[in-house]
Amino acid sequence: MRNKIFFKQLNYRGFTLIELMVVIVILGILAGLIIPRIMGRPEEAKQLKAKMQIESLETALKLYKLDSGMYPDTEQGLQALIEQPETGIVPKNWRKQGYLEKGRLPKDPWGNEFVYLSPGVHGDYDIISYGADGVPDGEDKNRDINSWEIE
Repeated sequence: MRNKIFFKQLNYRGFTLIELMVVIVILGILAGLIIPRIMGRPEEAKQLKAKMQIESLETALKLYKLDSGMYPDTEQGLQALIEQPETGIVPKNWRKQGYLEKGRLPKDPWGNEFVYLSPGVHGDYDIISYGADGVPDGEDKNRDINSWEIE
C-alpha cells in the first residue's frame, strides 16, 4: 500500500513533453537573438575591458598615493604597485603585499603593456592602452584607450 502511494506522487511531479518543448523553443529564440549581438562585438568588449583595467590601476595608484604621499614616477612605473621601488623617491609606507590583488601587472586585452606617465600630460598620471595595433593614435579597433577619457 505504501509503495502505491509513493508511485502515485511521482506521477504528478514531472514535466510533460510539451512543457519541455516550449522551454527549449524559448531558449532557442533567446540564443538566436543574443549570441549574434555578443559575437559581433568582440573589439568593443576588449575596449571595455581595457577601460575597466585602467580604472583598476587608477584605484591601486590612489591607494599607493595614500600610503606614500605621491604617485610612482614614470621610471618606477606601474611596477611600483607590485614591487617596492628602489629608484627615485622610495616610499616608506609601501604595502608589503602590493597594491594589486593578484600580485602581477595586467596586460591590456591585446596582450600589450599599459603605458604609464607620471607626471602625466593630462593629469597627475596618464595610463594608456594603444589598442589592437599596439601603436599610438589608431582608429576603430586600433583606437587608444586613455585614462583621462574614461568617465
